[in-house]
Amino acid sequence: MRSFFLGFLLALTLPPFPLGFFAPLVLAFLLQGGFRTGFLMGLGFWGLHLIWLPQSFAQLFGPLGVVPFVPLVLLKALSFGFLFALTPTPLTRVGGWVVWEWLTEQGDLAFPWGFLGYSLVEAPGRVLAAWGGVYLLSLWVLLVAWGLRERRYGILLLWGVLWLFPLPPEAGPERALLVQGNVNPLAKVQGELDQEVYLRFTKEALAQYPEARLVVWPETAVWRIPEEVNRLLQDRLLLTGLNLYGPNRAVLYQGGQVLGHYDKVRLVPFGERFPFREILGEVYGFFFQAFGLGELADRTPGDRLAPLGPYGTMICYESAFPSVARTLVGEGAGVLVLLTNDAWYGPSFGGKQHFALGRLRAVETGRWLLRAGNDGITASIDPYGRVVAQIPPHQEGYLLAPYSLKEGRTLYVRYGDWAVGVALTLFLWGLILRMRAPGWRNR
Repeated sequence: MRSFFLGFLLALTLPPFPLGFFAPLVLAFLLQGGFRTGFLMGLGFWGLHLIWLPQSFAQLFGPLGVVPFVPLVLLKALSFGFLFALTPTPLTRVGGWVVWEWLTEQGDLAFPWGFLGYSLVEAPGRVLAAWGGVYLLSLWVLLVAWGLRERRYGILLLWGVLWLFPLPPEAGPERALLVQGNVNPLAKVQGELDQEVYLRFTKEALAQYPEARLVVWPETAVWRIPEEVNRLLQDRLLLTGLNLYGPNRAVLYQGGQVLGHYDKVRLVPFGERFPFREILGEVYGFFFQAFGLGELADRTPGDRLAPLGPYGTMICYESAFPSVARTLVGEGAGVLVLLTNDAWYGPSFGGKQHFALGRLRAVETGRWLLRAGNDGITASIDPYGRVVAQIPPHQEGYLLAPYSLKEGRTLYVRYGDWAVGVALTLFLWGLILRMRAPGWRNR
């Protein structure tokens, strides 16, 4: 039970909980122990970190909504069990943990949640992500924990500095209007979109803030661009999500013409596409019927990540992937724009977790992030990860959001996940030291 409790405490150090400062203190007790320790720790950690899943799905779909939670937590706990089994010493675990995080961002079943680096999202020290991404933050958290375990308590001074030093101001001379429609997500799936709410709020907002040159509507806001929008926008730009049957698409529109479109590349497994459908088709069909969703088809993924003009557009789940924002900025994006529909999280804290992940994408790339959510959190975030403006979730509204088009590339955009290479080196070095230890061959 001790390992389970430590996992529960570790989850409290990640968003949306405000206890990130204590992450190394908890981790110091988790740098040794085998499969059983890792599995029990994983049950406590993922059981709390992902508790939003049954909370949100049960409200939307009834008691059956709880069903996916159990196998997901068990699988994630098993992954921690294998991680702990393969990292028998503190140094191997420091390196192996970061490599494990990187692996969860890869492949068709990628689920990049629960990274230790997000414990720093409320600390000014999150700016280190501009050097090496969230993986550098995770590595630093683990190294502080390793230092504490080795009784090198002076490292706490460096850790404390990350929570105290001031950040410089950042100007945002441009203005965008972000519209939050607050449309029921089930209604959206069934095709009952309310485009009038976007037209109404756009009209009100532009009358109040005519200086805005960009209007942003969230993910899957409308079926097609309404004809009335030309009169409202005049020569302004509209960036919006389209609710198409195939791709999950964002379009950039101006003066009656679509200037470009982007189709979501990173689709949500078991949400926008259904892996192993040829084997699990009947299982999927049962849940589709039980949830009242009809016969859902797989979304069609886009073929490449590319900005729409200067706007590096991400759609919902993609903001959890450091590689997506990095690629968009590497392709020339001057500002990141996230179109999302977090209404699926319901009243749970899942939306706040997703919001925290996106904040680090702004830091990693040195870009402003404009976030337009169906039911929130709609906000403007500066390149230091500060929330400059936002409107409350779960209500209709609009936001005049400051931003600027930035140039240049951070170290992370230039050199990518080099911190993972450092972590792998630590893992291998730890194994070498273990094999060279006296008596190792006799164990």
